[in-house]
Amino acid sequence: MNVSTAEPAAPGTPEPPAQAPAPARQSRLRRLLRDPVVISGSVAVLLWAVAALVSPAFASWDQFLTLMTVASFLGVIAIGQTLVIIAGGEGIDLSVGATATLAAIVASRFMDGSDDGFLAAVLVALGACCVVGVVNAVGVLVFRVPPLVMTLGMIAVVAGFIRLYTGGRPEGSAAPLLRTLVKGDTVAGIPGVLWLWLGLAVLVVWLLRRSPFGWRLYAVGANPTTAYLSGVNTAAVKFAAYVLSSLFAGVGGLLLLGYAENVYTSLGTDYMLNSVAAAVIGGTALVGGVGGYLGTVIGAILLTVLDSLLRIMQIGGGEWGDAPRQIIYGVVLIIVLTAYGRQKRLRQ
Repeated sequence: MNVSTAEPAAPGTPEPPAQAPAPARQSRLRRLLRDPVVISGSVAVLLWAVAALVSPAFASWDQFLTLMTVASFLGVIAIGQTLVIIAGGEGIDLSVGATATLAAIVASRFMDGSDDGFLAAVLVALGACCVVGVVNAVGVLVFRVPPLVMTLGMIAVVAGFIRLYTGGRPEGSAAPLLRTLVKGDTVAGIPGVLWLWLGLAVLVVWLLRRSPFGWRLYAVGANPTTAYLSGVNTAAVKFAAYVLSSLFAGVGGLLLLGYAENVYTSLGTDYMLNSVAAAVIGGTALVGGVGGYLGTVIGAILLTVLDSLLRIMQIGGGEWGDAPRQIIYGVVLIIVLTAYGRQKRLRQ
C-alpha cells in the first residue's frame, strides 16, 4: 500500500491560485462585451441581417458597396467631429453640415463640370472651410463662447454667406475627375471613395494612437489642467481640432458633390447631428478624452444600415411623412447608447 509522505498544509495557508486564469478570461470577456465598438458592430450586423431577410437584394454585393459608399460620406465628415469631442471642454461642432455644403457649392462653381482648374477648386473650397474652423476656434477659445452656441451660430453665418455667394440658386457641377474618383470602379470594382475612406481611416487612427498630437488631444480631453501643467499647449490642440473638423467636413462635402454631381443648399444638413451620433455610438464620450475613430466608422455604418432598413420597410410617408421613421431611428439610438452609457470610464 502506497503511503503519501506529503505533509498536510498548515491551517490558514492559502492554496495556489490554480483557477486564476478562468476569472481573468471572464473579466476580459465582460470588458469585450461591454466595448462600444463591439456593441455597435453587433447591432449593425443584426440590422443588416434583418434588412437582408426583408429584402434579399439587400444582401447582394452591389447593394453592400452602395451602402458603404453612403456611409463613407458620414464617416469622413465625422472624423473632425470625433477629434473635437475627444478634445473635451464640451467640444462639439454642429457646423459640419453647413461647412460640407459650403465646400461643395464653392467647388462646383469653380469646376463647372470641367477638369480645368480642378486642383484650384479643391484648394479654394477647403480653404474656405478652414476659415470656418478658425472662426469657430477663436470664438470658443478666445471669446469663451460655448462650443454648442458658437458652432450653432456659425450655421447661420455659413448659410448667409452661401445665399450671398449663389444668389439663392447654386450653380455649377462636379468635374468628371471628381465623379470618377467617387463613383468610378478602381481596384476590384470597388468605388474610389471607399479606398479614400479606408486611407483616411488608417491615417486618423494612426494620428490618434501613435502621434504626439493624438496623445496630447487625449490628454487635453481627459484633464486639461494636468495636460497644461505637463507642458501641453491646450489652446493650440483645441484650435487644431476645430480647424481639422471643418477641413474634414469640407472633404466630405467634396465627396458628396462627386456623388450627387450637382449641389443644393441643404446638401449637408443631415450630417450635423448624425456626425455626433456616429462618434458617440462608437464610444467617443462627450466629456472628452475617451474614444477613437474606429468606433466612429462602426457608428457611421450602423446609422446607414438603420436608415436603409427603415426605408426598405417603407416606414413613414403619406400624411405622417418621415415622423415614424425618425421616431424609430431615435429609439434605436437610445437603446444602443444605453447599452454602454453607464460604464464608469465613459462617465468620468
